[in-house]
Amino acid sequence: MTQAHSLELDEARWAAVVARDARRDGEFFYCVKTTGVYCRPSCPSRPAKRANVRFCATTEEADAQGFRPCRRCRPDGPSQQERDAKKIARACRIIEAAETPPTLTQLSRAAGLSPYHFHRLFSRIAGVTPKAYAEAHRRARLRDQLKENVTVTEAIYDSGYNTSARFYATAKDTLGMTPTAYRAGAPSETIRFAIGQSSLGAVLVAASAKGVCAISLGDDPEELLRDLQDRFPCAALIGADEGFERYVAAAVGMVERPQTRFDLPLDMRGTSFQQRVWAALRDIPAGETASYAEIAKRIGAPKATRAVAQACAANPVSLAIPCHRVVRSDGALSGYYWGVERKRELLKREGKS
Repeated sequence: MTQAHSLELDEARWAAVVARDARRDGEFFYCVKTTGVYCRPSCPSRPAKRANVRFCATTEEADAQGFRPCRRCRPDGPSQQERDAKKIARACRIIEAAETPPTLTQLSRAAGLSPYHFHRLFSRIAGVTPKAYAEAHRRARLRDQLKENVTVTEAIYDSGYNTSARFYATAKDTLGMTPTAYRAGAPSETIRFAIGQSSLGAVLVAASAKGVCAISLGDDPEELLRDLQDRFPCAALIGADEGFERYVAAAVGMVERPQTRFDLPLDMRGTSFQQRVWAALRDIPAGETASYAEIAKRIGAPKATRAVAQACAANPVSLAIPCHRVVRSDGALSGYYWGVERKRELLKREGKS
């Protein structure tokens, strides 16, 4: 490392110390010659003078130079972020192990926090509220139970729903259909589909009675159809008639002109968190991009970057929900379910080089 680069790095570190940037915790530590202590960048202590500060990459390096750990930020132990994440992870395990969803008071007491503080912390780290997390877990349990050899009623109660009426009130949003139909693989649901061709390959469009539920891109039309069959294993897949051509034309049009907005109705089936991410993606203007971290901040879950990436990967309607406009924080193109080259070309067509 050249001296100039070293000085530039130290100045960037000092800026993080002045800003008490918790995001830099663990990357380096700063040592104060006048007090003999070393701290995290986020330490709440009054900042030292720049002339009295040096930087170390590890606690071992700071110890070797004769500095002792600060008693306020405790740099030799878990960071506050790590401690918070551990509390929320424990709360998630409590929710998952409970037969019925624990109350907010029960969860906050187990975490040693006030209900208000716990709710804010859980929402920030997990990306969803405790109630939404519990509901998503119940849905997952219900799906598993419905696949077992039990009655629908047993599956509903075994999943933690106190009354069947409460579940049936939201069944369509939870499963996209009635539980009986889901258990049988959606035999009563009809999915119309058609496959067109674009300059970027085959385009499959599928729609339920509610709206477009799948838009897929690929080189092999048969592979796209198999993917649709995997999503709806026992649904009645019907090749669409001439009236369906407008759906295909709209999807192909977005490939050729990705700045075009898809205005046909959508049937988006996902968790509340996924729905929030997908809504945020639709707000990214054509020709612009946003990072996964930026999307996480926009939906009020700044720590849920990885979950945002997973929601993008689970997007069933490419182009209509423009997940191709989401990039890494450094601007590089990350993975795209339909191929990074297609992602690059779509952005190029929107005027984003």
